[in-house]
Amino acid sequence: MEEENRMTFLDHLEELRWRIVKSAILIVVFAIFIWIFQTWIMNHLFLSMGSAEFLTFRILCDYFGVCIDDISISYQSIELTGQFSYALMMSIMGGFVLAFPFTFYQIWAFIKPGLKKNEKTVANGIVVYISLLFFLGIGFGYFVVAPLCVQFFGNYQISAEIANEIKISSYMSTILSTIFYSGLLFLLPVVSYLFTKLGVISSSWLKKYRKHSIIGILILSALITPPDLISQVIVGIPIVLLYEVGVLVSKNVERKQKKQ
Repeated sequence: MEEENRMTFLDHLEELRWRIVKSAILIVVFAIFIWIFQTWIMNHLFLSMGSAEFLTFRILCDYFGVCIDDISISYQSIELTGQFSYALMMSIMGGFVLAFPFTFYQIWAFIKPGLKKNEKTVANGIVVYISLLFFLGIGFGYFVVAPLCVQFFGNYQISAEIANEIKISSYMSTILSTIFYSGLLFLLPVVSYLFTKLGVISSSWLKKYRKHSIIGILILSALITPPDLISQVIVGIPIVLLYEVGVLVSKNVERKQKKQ
């Protein structure tokens, strides 16, 4: 600890630089792997969302009796660098998602030495919890939110005379952003835990503003989902549940603090 306290500002910058370099290297490695298999990934992981054989739609049909048809749309790239740009974007974003636990660990390892003892105790296991919730959110975005968006917007027509010919840039930006934001939203319980431990919020505060939060959640659901009630409810319910989990987490933290 004393050695860390003696580190100069330039030493800290050097340490941060190497942590960023390590993270960037792993992201690039994963990005290269995705780039190599870009055709398979595009066909089987993303374009397949327009098919009735997509896993989510098969489950809905087999177990809930809600069956859908294939979307009759064609994808196009009308810009010279369109396909290359989005293959590159898919690779980099995929690399970041896969390297997220390591990247967050590097950030945490840089910040941790500067924290007080009680602040370090507050954040025990934070890398594991945040990584787990982030990947759960990514899974929810991929299997629930993104397919709903594709189905709704892909099938929607003002007139039968207008064909849906979707730019690949629009298609991929919608899917990738939806999946990524879902991953971030699932971090709510960890945020509640940390802020309660640090005394920024309390369970009573979360309860007091529950109604405001639910309205905010519904607005957020409307922004990241198709503009139909069913999709918003499907997305909104898990986020509301996560908010309630955050309240319970906050209560548990307060109970332990009182015992201590």
